[in-house]
Amino acid sequence: MLGTLKKIFGDGNQRQINRLQKHAEEIEALEPEMEKLSDDGLRNKTDEFKQRYQDGESLDKLLPEAYAVVREGAKRVLGMRPFNVQLLGAIALHEGNIAEMKTGEGKTLASTMPAYLNAISGKGVHIITVNDYLASRDAGEMGKLYEFLGLTVGLNLNGMMKEEKREAYDADITYGTNNEFGFDYLRDNMVLYKEQMVQRSLPFAIIDEVDSILIDEARTPLIISGTAQKSADLYVKANAFVRLLEKEEDYTYEEKTKGVQLTEEGINKAERYFAIENLFDLSNVSLIHHINQALKAHAAMHRDTDYVVEDGDVVIVDQFTGRLMKGRRYSDGLHQAIEAKEGLEIQNESMTLASITFQNFFRMYDKLSGMTGTAKTEEEEFLNIYNMRVIAIPTNKPIIRDDKADLVYKTMEGKFKAVVEEIKQRYDKGQPVLVGTVAVETSELISRYLKKAGVTHNVLNAKNHFREAEIIENAGQKGAVTIATNMAGRGTDIKLGDGVVELGGLAVIGTERHESRRIDNQLRGRSGRQGDPGMSLFYLSMEDELMRRFGSDNMRNMMDRLGMDDSQPIESKMVSRAVESAQKRVEGNNFDARKTVLSYDDVLRQQREVIYKQRFEVLDSENLRSIIEEMIHSTLERTVQAYTTDELDENWELDSIVSYMHANLVHEGDVTEGELKGKEPEEMVELLMEKVKQRYDEKETEMEEGQMREFERVILLRTVDQKWMDHIDQMDQLRQGIHLRAYGQTDPLREYQMEGFSMFEQMVQNIEEEVSRYVMKAEVRNNLQRQEVAQGAKAVSGSEQSEEKKTRKPYVKKEDVGRNDPCPCGSGKKYKNCHGR
Repeated sequence: MLGTLKKIFGDGNQRQINRLQKHAEEIEALEPEMEKLSDDGLRNKTDEFKQRYQDGESLDKLLPEAYAVVREGAKRVLGMRPFNVQLLGAIALHEGNIAEMKTGEGKTLASTMPAYLNAISGKGVHIITVNDYLASRDAGEMGKLYEFLGLTVGLNLNGMMKEEKREAYDADITYGTNNEFGFDYLRDNMVLYKEQMVQRSLPFAIIDEVDSILIDEARTPLIISGTAQKSADLYVKANAFVRLLEKEEDYTYEEKTKGVQLTEEGINKAERYFAIENLFDLSNVSLIHHINQALKAHAAMHRDTDYVVEDGDVVIVDQFTGRLMKGRRYSDGLHQAIEAKEGLEIQNESMTLASITFQNFFRMYDKLSGMTGTAKTEEEEFLNIYNMRVIAIPTNKPIIRDDKADLVYKTMEGKFKAVVEEIKQRYDKGQPVLVGTVAVETSELISRYLKKAGVTHNVLNAKNHFREAEIIENAGQKGAVTIATNMAGRGTDIKLGDGVVELGGLAVIGTERHESRRIDNQLRGRSGRQGDPGMSLFYLSMEDELMRRFGSDNMRNMMDRLGMDDSQPIESKMVSRAVESAQKRVEGNNFDARKTVLSYDDVLRQQREVIYKQRFEVLDSENLRSIIEEMIHSTLERTVQAYTTDELDENWELDSIVSYMHANLVHEGDVTEGELKGKEPEEMVELLMEKVKQRYDEKETEMEEGQMREFERVILLRTVDQKWMDHIDQMDQLRQGIHLRAYGQTDPLREYQMEGFSMFEQMVQNIEEEVSRYVMKAEVRNNLQRQEVAQGAKAVSGSEQSEEKKTRKPYVKKEDVGRNDPCPCGSGKKYKNCHGR
């Protein structure tokens, strides 16, 4: 079907390449002209472009000349002349698309052209990488070119002071990691003074390894959290109990979903162990939660695969890259359960102060582009979620790497023996080998096998990633054997040593298929760069996780019937196609999961934008009185409406309105029932508003101008921050339980949207009422200071945050109150209409 469509409509990617090629030819034609310019003449072009842009010329019009200037600059400063294909990639990036450029095709150099062009606007350009090493390397190397052309370069690293960050963001081009840019955005929306903000705006971003950041990490929210005290005892007790349980007899574990459930026998054991009558009593909700997390820690989370223990800390291993994710924590108490399992000190849980997903952070940029060696398999997702097309850029030289069909063995042991034999043969003749593994423990297992076989090798995994650059640089040398988890030196090229081309180039051996085809393609792509020879081959077994999850039973039975043993593999394109089909299913499931996460986070995104905009207004405005008066007006409208609902105006509760005013907004006696009688609700609101303004004027005369303005700002910031924090927490609780609505034949997402909107409206009302009351009633101290609403704020990422759930304390009636008396809570309402309901 796809082939037929291509015949009728042509290859869409090729049409894009043909279009880009026309622009590339314009750039090529300008090369002789640029070569004639002196260094100063080339540098002066930058000022000329800036002026032309200010005069109304578009960046698109400036593109051919600007790219020709950068190309000439690169020749003089870096000794590198961008190829024609790099020009194609650079144009695709400027247009806000993803340039899929294979390993070794020079993505870093290609990115300099759109970065330079967009920096001419003066708004800044962010170049985003996956780690600090790459950000520092690229800023250092490419920075020479930008500075030669008269632009400034900034480097935004974790741990920098605010002044250093502000300087980095003020530069024309700023390098940094996705985490750091996202956290700076959140931190900027928590500052107490406008001058503490570090980011300017989010104009244009070029994301290196875009699939890793926008796909693999899309479900990972960035979270600023503060510490919440919670006893570690229950984690320890739950862990001790779970150690006594037997799989199948006391609990079941579903490998596909990683779900763990207590059986009836397990429930009985829990009730006996904790001396309780009913585990599912409401009072035992916390206990059930701790038992479930302890079960998950033991059954589903494996040391050296999902996490490693380093210096007494549980450190998460990124399942896609194999990197250590330091500073990140599993959410919902799972991290503490793993700490209990490993016998480590249990850290306090934390509460969320601010959060955002990478999906929603990067969608805030005015223009977004990216580059990677592997994105075509996820094109639908990039287009649907980020509105970016994937344009596959041709390689500068044809790829001659030999990608062999998968070899499938009956057992893991048979597979690993064959892998070691293959490595030994190639090692003996001097051909460099890169061995790719999915898990840390697999890399260490193969390492043990190779030591026995007398093969000298390096291991690159999450435990020694600090040697990554050095190991990768030498991985293409004669006789080098490198075992690497999936990060495989992402972002660094493996260059071949002397005599290696004659031996067949770099041999890539995969020991297992990843659930994502992209990760496998990345591994293959380490070999065969820039027309070099190379080979890739995957070894699989029926016991691999992907094969187990997707019905390897039939194939295993067939191997048994044919009498095949561990030394005989199946080598078949059919098997490879079956594996690829399984991968597509997993990718589809993951895409659906990410879309769902985004749909839920979109609800919070809209609310976040409203709050952050309001917060910036508070920081930016000289005088907040008009904003506060609007809040008071809204509060008065709601109050008057609440007490004037009856059709007969003689039943209106004017005394309650007066009580509310005296309790919250004005002095005793400032408002009387007589003044309100005979007026319509709208007239009452206007009258009351006049009274409030009179009191506001009095308050302003009682203190200095600057003191009153700071007083307003302190109250607004503190109230908004506190209410927003509580709201984030409540939304998180709502989301965790919302899927249960599906049992009632309702759409959980729609329910979440409706309830989330209702909760947000309520929060806004609460902010308005609290600000109104504090501004009008609070006494002003001379030592007014803006304060953070939570202490110990720290940045953590994603799947790792966990919060102490706060519960609102109920109003407790301490004395006999008449039904028509004012409510003791201070609302100004009658007791019967407030806590007496």
